[in-house]
Amino acid sequence: MKAPGLGKSQQSILDAIKRRGNATIPQLATELDLNIETLRDHLKALARHRLVRREGSRRNGPGRPEIVYALTLEAEELFPRRENEILQDLASYLEETGNAGILRKVLERRMETRREESLARVKHLKGRQRLKEVARILSDLGFMAVIEGPASTPTLRLCHCPIRRLVDVTKAPCRIEIGFIAELIGKPLTRHSYIPAGGSSCSYRAGS
Repeated sequence: MKAPGLGKSQQSILDAIKRRGNATIPQLATELDLNIETLRDHLKALARHRLVRREGSRRNGPGRPEIVYALTLEAEELFPRRENEILQDLASYLEETGNAGILRKVLERRMETRREESLARVKHLKGRQRLKEVARILSDLGFMAVIEGPASTPTLRLCHCPIRRLVDVTKAPCRIEIGFIAELIGKPLTRHSYIPAGGSSCSYRAGS
């Protein structure tokens, strides 16, 4: 595991805690050959970055109990993951075997769970205020959405595709996405740029 912005010692600490499940400072000091004060400083820095958390205490012999440290969910995300590859393989298999409709239903169901709450957030909003709230909703879903351009012809840009590998296999998510966004905005949409076609973002304009 190599995380951007972390020094070698801090990465070693995360690796050691990952292997153990959790660890105390004396355990880490013995395993990594670091002194106690240095370890404390590193753990404080890792805690500030929300990469380690305190998980109770443990007594190892006489003296005061030692604080037990564990990884946070943010730290767990730094280690290799293969979910995207498996999802991509599954989507390919469904397409090849004529079962693409199953994947479409799963995606529609996933979007449906967010539909009611999202519509409630924009129900009483109009114009650019509504567009900004739509952008916030989409950003919450991982799309890094921004509103650009003049008030008369605003453009909604999705700067990131959180399911890019899946879109390489099937464009079903894109069709569901544009329908969802149009419903939130309350107008039909025209796509002006598209990440899978080489664009830096997926951009949309309403009613044009």
